[in-house]
Amino acid sequence: MIAKETNARTIDCKVVVEGANEPTTPTADRILEERGIAVIPDFLANAGGVTVSYYEWSQNLQQYRWTHEQVNRELQATITKAYVAVRDLAKSKGVTFRTAAYAIALQRVAEAERLRGN
Repeated sequence: MIAKETNARTIDCKVVVEGANEPTTPTADRILEERGIAVIPDFLANAGGVTVSYYEWSQNLQQYRWTHEQVNRELQATITKAYVAVRDLAKSKGVTFRTAAYAIALQRVAEAERLRGN
């Protein structure tokens, strides 16, 4: 856990890759940003398991099986695409990875709602 009260001001690194659900408090997130330490948010860093679960669900519906190599290729392509989109938006707008990822998510939800006529 990275929190203001414990270690956000003293942690010595260039990048934090969150490996658990919400391991960085909002205050610590701001402190790390002020210190120039990039944070790869948990929902981006941990998306592999959920993505592969979706692949399995989709394959089960179609009664089709991918090889281990196919799963890894698809996962790498999906995760890389997501990371690049977040990184590029963060850089172009001067925001954190977390903010960029939220912005992309909100854009996608808004677009889905628009397409549904809502």
